[in-house]
Order: sequence, then C-alpha cells, then structure tokens
Amino acid sequence: MNIRFLSLADREVDDAVAWYNERAEGLGRDFLDELDRVSRLIRIYPLLATQIEPEIRRFLFTRFPYSLIYGIDQETIVVIAVAHQHREPRYWADRLDMI
Repeated sequence: MNIRFLSLADREVDDAVAWYNERAEGLGRDFLDELDRVSRLIRIYPLLATQIEPEIRRFLFTRFPYSLIYGIDQETIVVIAVAHQHREPRYWADRLDMI
C-alpha cells in the first residue's frame, strides 16, 4: 500500500525535525526514524491503528509525543497530520476534505 502525506503534514514533519535538531544533535534524525517505523507498520497493517472517527485512524509514536493521523483512500494511506499530542485536539479536522 502506498503512503501519501498532505502538504500540511509534510510541513509538520519539517517543523518537528527542526525543533528537535535545535534541542540536541541527531534528535531530528531520531524523530524521522520513528516516523519511518510507524509508516512501515501502517503500510503493512493499515487497520492496526485506533479508529478515532469513521475512516480516520491514529497511530501513536513510541518515543515522541506525536501521532500519525491518516485515512485510507482505496490503495493509498493518506497522512492527514503528524500531530503533537499536546496540540489542540482535532486541529486537523478541516483537512479531511483533502483526502
């Protein structure tokens, strides 16, 4: 199954990597490694994550306070947000029409 990130989700990844790199050398790379691990898991097991709304799932990162919010559009996983867990809940809801 393919994975596609919405442009706003890509921007969230870039922002998180920049923030972690400011904190410690290599920490941004660790964040990307965790994102890669989560992405590989949902590519293999797309229904593994918790369903939080009809057709929308959330997979929690292990090491970082983030989650991958995604939907499935036929044979493509569409990442709606790479959401920080302390951010306003459902801030990404207006992106659902972009799937």
